[in-house]
Amino acid sequence: MKSYKTLKCCGKAQKEFKNSLFIGYARPVESEADAKAFIKSIKELHRDANHNVSAYFVKEKSSFALKYDDDGEPAGSSGRPVFKILESKEILNAAVAVTRYFGGIKLGFGGLSRAYRDTALLAIEEAEIIEVFEQVRLKIRLGYAESQKVRNLIEKYAVIQEETYSDNVEFVLLVIEELEDEFIKKITDQTKNKVAFEKL
Repeated sequence: MKSYKTLKCCGKAQKEFKNSLFIGYARPVESEADAKAFIKSIKELHRDANHNVSAYFVKEKSSFALKYDDDGEPAGSSGRPVFKILESKEILNAAVAVTRYFGGIKLGFGGLSRAYRDTALLAIEEAEIIEVFEQVRLKIRLGYAESQKVRNLIEKYAVIQEETYSDNVEFVLLVIEELEDEFIKKITDQTKNKVAFEKL
């Protein structure tokens, strides 16, 4: 089955390097817009910091969005080492930000790279790397009687995101991509084709 690595939850870590305080944040994101919003929130939280370095790596449908930002540190010394962790560990749909409060001692290019990389890695480890299967989002519409018949089947194959009850019953579901055809066939058979599907 198609799968990828991402982060389980939000992680935070901090470390001191030669009097400079580094605070790392890592979290899973669903889109590039989500990643940008997260990074913006960290910059607002630490608006008094000297630097807020960031990186993200996001897969949206069949394309990838990636970016890293040194935020005023020497070019290539900070954002890139943070991004390289995501890349080398093959972590997708994740964003990382590392804040620096300067402590008065310059670290040099190599020292900066290590400090940002090590802090980012601690935050990523705190967030926990997990493997998830690629999913599709489906809306299904069926009658009340049919919905009762297939409830167990839905719960076996899918995660229910939304349920709406009106003249019919509508479910918005997340289904593992490689099980989509099998799921649709079983639902169709059990309801004797009294079901409508829509891919979201």
